[in-house]
Amino acid sequence: MERRTPALDEEDGVRAAYRAHGAELFGFAVRSLSDHGLAEEAVQETFLRAWRAADRFDPSIAPLRTWLYSIMRNVVIDLTRARAVRPAVASPTEPVVDTSADAYERALVSWQVEEGLRRLGEDHRRILIETYYRARPYAEVAAELGIPEGTVKSRVYYALRALRLTLEEMGWEA
Repeated sequence: MERRTPALDEEDGVRAAYRAHGAELFGFAVRSLSDHGLAEEAVQETFLRAWRAADRFDPSIAPLRTWLYSIMRNVVIDLTRARAVRPAVASPTEPVVDTSADAYERALVSWQVEEGLRRLGEDHRRILIETYYRARPYAEVAAELGIPEGTVKSRVYYALRALRLTLEEMGWEA
């Protein structure tokens, strides 16, 4: 008796093909991608592409299993390329924590500068936040505050001096 290949353009045919080859394709995808979630996506995409291209499947050229593996191979390549251009996403169960000494130092400096800014007068604090932290042009800040651009420049100069003195009083060494 001749073994009949399921018709992939019908829902029952796709289900039968999935039951017959889904687990094996999933194993291949996990080994290729090293990611269970991505492997599941690869299997789904493989069967979706097979369903869409069902009219091109010819069992006289290759068995269904071989055809599905060739589709899976292309899906794995596509997913690998897509993953290479996207930054890695942190797992929700594994928070990304930079425990290096540099991270600690950056955090400490950040806190000290923030405290130093709090100790400055309102004009000095605002001018530094607008020009330095928000990287706004002097002319734009001057227009917003209704003062000449030269005044903004001098306030930045004196605000930086005041911040340096405040940080030195706090024991910070530059």
